[in-house]
Formats: sequence, structure tokens, C-alpha cells
Amino acid sequence: MVRPNTLHLLSVLIQATSCAPPPVDKTLQPCGDSYYLPSQYTCYAGAFLCPVINGESTLQCGPSCYDPSVYGCDANGELVFPPTGSAAPGTGTPSSPPSTSSAGSAATCTGAPTNQHLSDPPYDNFFYSDCHSASQVVVTSPRPDSNLTIIGPRFLVAWPAGNSGVVAFFAPQSGSNGSLGIELVNGTGMQPLNGVFVPADSSSLSGNARVGVSTLVRLNVSASLQVAILGSIRSIRDFTEGPSLLRPEIQDAVVVSTIEPRGAMLSRLWLDNITTTEISITPADDGGSAVSVDNGGLTFEAGTYNFTASLDYPQLTQLNASEVLNEQSQDLIAQNPDQTTSLSFLSYSEKLLAGAWRFLTYFGRDSMISLLLLQPVLSEGEGSAVEAVISAVLERINRTDGSVCHEETIGDYATYLHQQENVTSTAPGCTYQMVDTDYYLMTVMEEYFTKSVVGRSRRSGFFATEAVLDFGNQGFTYEALALINAEKVMNTSTAFAQPGGQVADNLVHLKEDQIVGEWRDSTYGIGGGRIPYDVNTALVPAALRSIAVLAAAGFFPEHPEWNTTAGKHAQIWEDETLQFFEVVVPEAEAKQLVTDYTTVAGYGFPSHAGNITSNVTYHGLSLDGNNDQALVKVMNTDDCFRYFLLNTTNQTQLTAFVNQTANNIRQPFPVGLSTPVGLLVANPAYGGAPVYAANWTNNAYHGTVVWSWPMAMMAAGLQRQLARCSGPATPPDFCSDSAVHPNVLAAYNHLWDLIEANTPQLSSEVWSWQYTDGGFAFVPLGALPPPPGSSPTESDVRQLWSLTFLAVRRDVSLR
Repeated sequence: MVRPNTLHLLSVLIQATSCAPPPVDKTLQPCGDSYYLPSQYTCYAGAFLCPVINGESTLQCGPSCYDPSVYGCDANGELVFPPTGSAAPGTGTPSSPPSTSSAGSAATCTGAPTNQHLSDPPYDNFFYSDCHSASQVVVTSPRPDSNLTIIGPRFLVAWPAGNSGVVAFFAPQSGSNGSLGIELVNGTGMQPLNGVFVPADSSSLSGNARVGVSTLVRLNVSASLQVAILGSIRSIRDFTEGPSLLRPEIQDAVVVSTIEPRGAMLSRLWLDNITTTEISITPADDGGSAVSVDNGGLTFEAGTYNFTASLDYPQLTQLNASEVLNEQSQDLIAQNPDQTTSLSFLSYSEKLLAGAWRFLTYFGRDSMISLLLLQPVLSEGEGSAVEAVISAVLERINRTDGSVCHEETIGDYATYLHQQENVTSTAPGCTYQMVDTDYYLMTVMEEYFTKSVVGRSRRSGFFATEAVLDFGNQGFTYEALALINAEKVMNTSTAFAQPGGQVADNLVHLKEDQIVGEWRDSTYGIGGGRIPYDVNTALVPAALRSIAVLAAAGFFPEHPEWNTTAGKHAQIWEDETLQFFEVVVPEAEAKQLVTDYTTVAGYGFPSHAGNITSNVTYHGLSLDGNNDQALVKVMNTDDCFRYFLLNTTNQTQLTAFVNQTANNIRQPFPVGLSTPVGLLVANPAYGGAPVYAANWTNNAYHGTVVWSWPMAMMAAGLQRQLARCSGPATPPDFCSDSAVHPNVLAAYNHLWDLIEANTPQLSSEVWSWQYTDGGFAFVPLGALPPPPGSSPTESDVRQLWSLTFLAVRRDVSLR
């Protein structure tokens, strides 16, 4: 064993004698002004070397290096014997991952870390995962064409653990707004991110290891730190998407301190009083300018700095790309490395996450839609991706009424919400305001537990599982929780299915105190409507069909009658709900409406009114909308739910439905939904009232914009309907209609042409367009000024349900 003072002298000697120009030997890596071999040394805080002895890294403790099996490091950075822990707070964080381990066997990752870089200007996204943790870093730097009222220099780290993160907003110290540029630069490897792992020591309040990422950040001019938020992604979103909301109980807990060498640290103890988030910023080399700390503010000269962000919160168990895919789909890893790496980042044995960075947590609707579309390629069985989705939903069901959790609230934000109710608790919570989410579970269960060989074999073991998470269902079996949801579906759908019950009052309404309730969950997503189109015409009948199938397979023994009653009710919902939402616009009126809309909207695109040669038919978004709109007259893509989830049998209705959808897919906007940047989720041209052009715009979250997953579901749904024409059952009438079948086939291929033309965007959440130089051009939604009275909406670079094209593929036989 080498004594600590000897190790210290050795490291100081190396640093003192290595101040030299970059070495000829490219295997040497920089640490401050020194260069070293990672197999022989570890670089801490960007400038302090400690040797690797017998294949194990020694740790930094103040000015010394030590073996954690022999010595410990106290809170003051002093060595202690015998060891009581490992690194002291703020020390022992390597600037780059050592070749073997950070500190003993507990810190060893047997596999190489996963790095990914996704550029979405003005946002640059970097992902890092190893056996300890997963992190996303987003750097925002203004471009020459950026709107500087909404785009500014920003460094953000998001962690799936606790849906937590840290963000720092910067501004130039001098010079005009937009002059400050910020970028990550590669340090010791090909990727700029390196992992952080510091085992918990006796000073740790949480008892958890400190994990995160370290990276080098270059500032092109002198800068000042304007705002820093540490803790929850929800708190960060409240600031970036709300009215720049900062909460004193969170911001006042941020502590700013100086650290060596010549750096500063921001830290915050969470409201749970045990978890701490930290971000340290130090000059990247000995010649760099020190970070200036003045009255809690930080300023920086132009240069490169080491940013290290970490927290000590329990981590999730990530599924790697091989684990998240089934055996038959392993070749996707080589064929689609970008998408499969992203899918892995969002997949954990506990749950699948909705999107990066804004939604790194459980969302019920998102995960179940994703599962329905991705199931052909996802892993099955115990510990699989499929069962992670279903178990996460069941764990979070509201057992008092059967509602499915929309979004979980966890970590620091959960504690904050409890405090607002004068409750001292760190327990997670759930929101149950959505009505659509309740109707996916039965279909998800049917697909896996009756149609999959693996799923059928897992039925008894899975449903005997007892809930363990702190959502109020501990001790309830998954079987009991599934029954509670099934009973809700049956109870909420019975009135409409009764004789004479087919009236609007018996349709599914949004909850009384909510203005949102399905996937278009923004203020004007469904125009203030109370009765949503997708829920009533597709989700409810699909859930009923699935209950009938599940009951016939022996599920729900308490209700043997569901085998027949659920199917009968489903038939009524399938046949009798479309009529409430149908909009038929006479030809002449349709031409006038699109011409007027084109003028009022003011984008400059042509009306294409000459394309209209007959009545225009579509189904509106909702009933009972704002401004006394009995029917919200917005053409939309929600037909995809009915195509994908149902095989309807009313032949007259089905033929008309597939034909009108095909027309709307093929026609250019604003006559239809088609643009060169993709299929728009909304077209308000036929509304007539001024409110339509005002509320459905190209900068609104659910306006005249493109979402990836509805295109995937529409493509998969059209393929399912066309497959009925050659299936074993009697083909639907539209298959032999010489006008309708070719129209549907052409719509399928036109849609796929749009999908393939927009491949670079498909994995992101939502995008928009600008009409310039006589054409539609792609633009990130977050790069556009928000609608009046709204905050900018930044799209996630990766969204779980936007990765569904891994499983949804074009059927080339239908060309």
C-alpha cells in the first residue's frame, strides 16, 4: 500500500512537470495542464491526478489521494482511519471515467457507457448512460435566425431518476443579446459527456451514491449566470413554459460557494431534507480565468469550463437496447442505432418514460399508445418492456373509481405539492384528469395476454403480483386493480348502449373541473369542447371489445356476463357515435371557406380551392366547444384511432368513412391535411368563425402542426383496414368499390411518401413549418414565437410514442 502523502507527492510531481504542449502520444489525455494515461491515473475536478493501483482508482480527498479500502475522507476533506466512507462532498468526482472503476468494485461498470448526440438547432441534445445512471444534457445557443425573445443561452441536465434536473440560464456580460454562444466540447474522448459516480459516505443524508455527468462547456464571450433552478424538471418547466415562475422555497435554498480550483458550486437540499442536487463550474485548465462569485451571482470570462452536475437520488434500472427489444427484433439495433438508443434511454424495468427532456417520467396514455404500436418489436415476459408498461399502469390506478393515472408526480415536486396542502410527505402522486387514458388498458391487456404466446404464459404469475409502489394500492393484486378499471369502462359506457340511450348526454364528457382530457391536452386542443371525438368513437368501443375478449378468455370471473354484454355495447358505440361529430360542407361553401381562411390566416400559401369538386366531409374534434360552437369544426387526424383499434362492420358507414379520410389525407392543406413537412393534426379552414384561424396556428401545440405518432397510427390503421380486403374473413364492401379502394390505397402510399420524406424529424415530438419562397419548410415548434398570451412550447427531441416507426413499417406490397 502506498501511503497517502506519497500518492499526493506523486500526483503533484506529475502536474508540476507536465505543463507542456500537447503530447505526440495521442493516447495521453489532458488533466488541467498535465497529460496522463487513463490506465494509470484518474483526473479529478479537471486538474487533479490520482494514480490507479492494482487496477483500482484511488480517490481525491482534499490535497491527497487514497485507497478507500484503507482510508476514508471526512466532510472537511481530511483523511480518516479506519474508513467510514468514501469521497467527501464535492470531491472524488472524476473529470473523465477511469478505465476500470471510480472507487472499488461498487463503482465498476462492466459495459461501456452509451453516448448519443442529437442536434435540433437551436437545441443540442446529449445523452449519457452507464450502469449507475442516465443523464440528458441540453445546450441552447442562439443562431443568427433565432428569435431572441424566446431563445437564449442555456445549460440543462435532466435525469429520469425523480424526474429531476438542473438548468442554468446565461447572458452576455457585455454586448448585445444573442452575442453569447455556448457549446459542449469533447474532452478526453469522442463524446463530451462523462459519468460521475461517488459512493455514499458517512456525511450523506440520503445514503445514495452521487451520480450525474461532467462535461466541458465553451463560452465565446464573457457571461453571467442569470437564473439557476435545481431540483425537479417540473419546476424547470414551470419556469420555461409558464410565466417564468420561480418559487421562493426552492430558489432560496440554492447555496453558492467557491471551490478549488478557482471554481464555484451551486447546491440545493431538496424539500425532503436528504437529497441534494449540485452543479460545479471550474475553469478547464490552470490558465483559465476563475469563476467570479459576487453576492450569489456568478460571472465568467470567455473560455472553457468544466460543468459537473450530480444528485444523490435512487436510480432506475435501465433496459439496454438489447433488453428492450424482443429476440426477433435485435437486428434493429444495427439498422436503427439512433432510434434504439433513444428507446433504451426511455425504457426502465420500472416504467417507460414519455419523452426527453420535458417528460422524463411516467405518462399513462403515452406509454400505452406506444406499447400498442411498438409491441411487435418489444421484449416480453418477466422484466420486459411490455410488462414494464402494464405493471406501471396498474400500480398507479385510482382504486376508488378505476381511473388510470395520467402523469405521476415524484421527487422534489411531489414534496412541494404536499407542502402546499400543509402535509409533510415525500410520497409520489398522480393526476387523473384525463378521460381517454382510462380506455387503453383493456386493449393493451388483450393484445398481450390473449394474443401473445409469452403473454398467455405469464397471465397467472403477472396478475397474482401485488402492488408495491406508494400510490395507495399496496397489497392489491394486479388482477384486482385491472378489474376495477374494467368496471369503470362498463359503468361509463352502459347508459349510451341502452335502448334509446344514443344521445349526446350519454357520451363520455371531460371531467367537470377540467378543460383538457385527451391527447390534445392544450388550452385550445379540442376548442374547449366537452365531448371528445377520439374517446367516444374509438377508445370506448375498443375497450369494450377487449373486455368481451378478455372475459371469454376467463378474465373477470366476477362478471361472466361481460362475455356478451361488452360486445353488444361495443357494437352500439361503433355504429352510433360517428353521427354526432360528422361535418358535411357543400362544395361551393367549402371553396369559399378555404379561400377566406387563406386570407385571414395570412401565411401566404395558396387556397387550392380548385381541388374541391364535391362536398367535403370530416369529423370534428369535439362537441360543446368555446364561443357556443356546438361542434368544433376542425378537420383532424383522429380518424387514426378508429382505423387502428376497430374493425367496424357497418358497411355503408365504413365505406364512407375510409373514403372521406383518404380524401383528407391526399388533399393539400388547407383543403386537406397534407403538407410537404407531414400530415397536420388540425385544419381549421372549414370552421368559418374567426376563432378557428386564431386558435389553431402553426405555433400552437395542437394547431396546424405535425405530430409523429398520429402519422404512425394512421399508417398502421390504414394498413390494417386494407389487410381486411385479403384476410380470411369476408372482405368489407369498400374493398370491391372501384372508386373507394384505389382512393384508400393511394392515401396509404401518399402518407408513407410524406413519412419517408420527413425521416429526420420522425423521432421528435412535434414540429411545425413556415411558408417561405413558395413552399412549406420545416421548423422546430419551439423556435416560433408562441401564440399571444402563451409561453413558448419546446418540443422534446425524443418522444416515446414517436419511436413507433421502429415497428410501423411500410407494406411495399401495397405500392
